[in-house]
Amino acid sequence: MESIRALLPYLTVLVVLSVLYAGWTIFSRYQANQNAIQSAKKAEAEADRKVVDIYGEQLKIMAFYASPGVVRRGEKALVCYGVSNAKTVQIEPHVDDITPSLSRCLDVFPKQTTEYKLTAADAQGHTTAQSFVLKVE
Repeated sequence: MESIRALLPYLTVLVVLSVLYAGWTIFSRYQANQNAIQSAKKAEAEADRKVVDIYGEQLKIMAFYASPGVVRRGEKALVCYGVSNAKTVQIEPHVDDITPSLSRCLDVFPKQTTEYKLTAADAQGHTTAQSFVLKVE
């Protein structure tokens, strides 16, 4: 019992140091994570600014097409789209849940000639639409 009492101050110091080290480690990792989040937000804002500088602030459908334009029944085609300054986009008939993008392509496997329509809306509620027909032989 006496030997445990003799070690008690050392054990107390060891526990305190361990708690301080763990706290410092958690805080430094938290701080590094917060710095990474801030850097990512700055990079995203800079990318958004560049898009506005290049394409303007107006809602635009920059591209909407199929590749190839004619397929055999059940064969794969790509439906590609690109929009600027859109908050939401949707393709009818429904292809996939999509988000605004400057350039994106989706796989489709049409069974018959189909008209695809892209509708884009901006944050103010303005909309624009474009369509094309994908022929199936």
